[in-house]
Amino acid sequence: MQGFVGQTSFVVDSSPPQQDNGLGDAVEMSTMKQSDTELPSPPSEKARDSIDLRSTEKKFLLTIISRRSTQRAGLRYLRRGIDEQGFVANAVETEQVLSSTSWDKSSKTYSFLQIRGSIPLFFTQSPISLKPAPVIQHSVEANYSATKRHLERLKKEYGGLQIVNLVEKHGVEATVGNQYEKTVEKLNEEEFKGQDEAVAFEWFDFHSACRGMKFENVSLLLETLRNKLEAFGSTVEEAGQVTAKQRGVLRTNCMDCLDRTNVCQSSFGKFMLEAQLKAEGYDLAAQVDQQTQWFNTLWADNGDAVSKQYASTAAMKGDYTRTRKRNLGGTLNDLGLSLTRYYNGMVNDYFSQAAIDFLLGNVNSMVFQEFEAEMMTKDPAVSMLKMREQAIELSRRRVISDESEEFMGGWVLFSPHQSDTLRAMPFEEVVLLLTDAAIYLCRFDWNMDKVSSFERIDLAHVVGIKFGTYIISTVSPGQTDETKNVGFVVSYQPGKNDVTRTNTRTFSNLGITKTKTDRSRSSEEQQQQPQSALSSFLGGGRPKALPIRKIAFKAPYSQSSAAVTGEGPKLSEIQQVVSICADIERLAFLSQPGKEKPGTESIIEKGDIISLEEARQSTGLLDHISYSLKRLVWA
Repeated sequence: MQGFVGQTSFVVDSSPPQQDNGLGDAVEMSTMKQSDTELPSPPSEKARDSIDLRSTEKKFLLTIISRRSTQRAGLRYLRRGIDEQGFVANAVETEQVLSSTSWDKSSKTYSFLQIRGSIPLFFTQSPISLKPAPVIQHSVEANYSATKRHLERLKKEYGGLQIVNLVEKHGVEATVGNQYEKTVEKLNEEEFKGQDEAVAFEWFDFHSACRGMKFENVSLLLETLRNKLEAFGSTVEEAGQVTAKQRGVLRTNCMDCLDRTNVCQSSFGKFMLEAQLKAEGYDLAAQVDQQTQWFNTLWADNGDAVSKQYASTAAMKGDYTRTRKRNLGGTLNDLGLSLTRYYNGMVNDYFSQAAIDFLLGNVNSMVFQEFEAEMMTKDPAVSMLKMREQAIELSRRRVISDESEEFMGGWVLFSPHQSDTLRAMPFEEVVLLLTDAAIYLCRFDWNMDKVSSFERIDLAHVVGIKFGTYIISTVSPGQTDETKNVGFVVSYQPGKNDVTRTNTRTFSNLGITKTKTDRSRSSEEQQQQPQSALSSFLGGGRPKALPIRKIAFKAPYSQSSAAVTGEGPKLSEIQQVVSICADIERLAFLSQPGKEKPGTESIIEKGDIISLEEARQSTGLLDHISYSLKRLVWA
């Protein structure tokens, strides 16, 4: 949201004085004395401002402007990758401008653009590790679609596109790097056909190439991209008219898009500066000042500013950017910066992220209530409404195998981690499907967009439905609101058509896991098998009825921090619960002979599932201490 603006002036000479390199056999040069009026090295800026420039010298301004995107803005580990609109985290457009100090209209002004941004895939990294492994989220199709939107937007805005990927080819970063490369290759084959439209992809393993503090090996990358940089060129303005336009842009990324990216972007910037000065008749490589400290300092300041806004510290490898040298002191400084980033990621960033989202209008004021309860905020990379709709559709296609069953509705609710319980923590976001024959409780893997397991309960076995207050914690004010914390419980008599399946291609009926060798055996046979002849005789040959089981659901809050516009009024939590219970009862009666007639006694009961008082009694001292510690650290 802040970016960076920096400017410096420098002097170049079209005919720089020749320097003695101190060679012993240069006898003629060794007898000459240095004139008092000649300067063996460039004077300071203050000194140069106080004297007139020689006729062969000219003073220029170099300006760097970095513009941070307000889309997917945030802090390091809390905003990674891409969102469904194709915007990426830590997206920064950096413009390097070369101009004359006189601002004469006849003088040319050169502009060179570069961009950086997180790898355009859905992925996360945990802030609790010093070197966390990236975890790719959502399906291949979802990642492909988002990456396509991102690259199409860049091509439309900048023209040609050269991707520079600096992540490791081996180790923890390789997973996301490989997926990135495959996605771009597929896009080039299916969408960006043709030599002119294809997106060029260069994978330069920075850590491997520069191992042993040999950062000068970035020149290998520069040599590879030389032709592309020359082809893209710069935007040139003269006499108020654009005489040339940059034809493409380099999109550089590492994992954070900070340290490695800064080093490489400064090298690209210097290459283009040399080309621009050469067009003006000045050879930067022939100047007396070969350190170009003014250039290095400006780019290092830019890197520090971008880094502080994303990672709360100055950029690592800044010593090389400033001096073009790498030593042990710089390595130790980077270690300190790494530990500071680790602390900020663990402690300070969570509330800061909530504030950033609120200030940008991504969320409403409810974000602070949610933060008080959870001590973290949700990543709006994908619309929760859209994700839930997709989860319902995916679950419907995956679990309803009988084509004769008619799908009646689907909802995303919360449910205890363990079935047949009311308070087994943690509560999971599950998908509830209702057909004319059964209830399906689907446990969904939200990272991989797939059903991890599901339970099927025949509607003919439903014996009771209870709805009411459902409070599972009392540590924060929002969790004790009896009007918002509601849910329902469905009680049923287990039968042979009730099935539990998992994604391991096994399933269990009534708690009995079936394998490939015994799948042909019915559930009824499994129930009858354990009975002995004596028990069958004493019990009249009838199997004992299994105990009543229950599945519990808690309604999500109808209003959340997500800033959603253009939607009509929503059902309240209790209205949603009552509606679902009524649908289940109606369909259950149709599945139970004799109960479909009018006047049948309702199986719906209103009452507390877990009352506020019960929740307070079950919320122990340890829970309150844990919450207090979280507030002390994160709030």
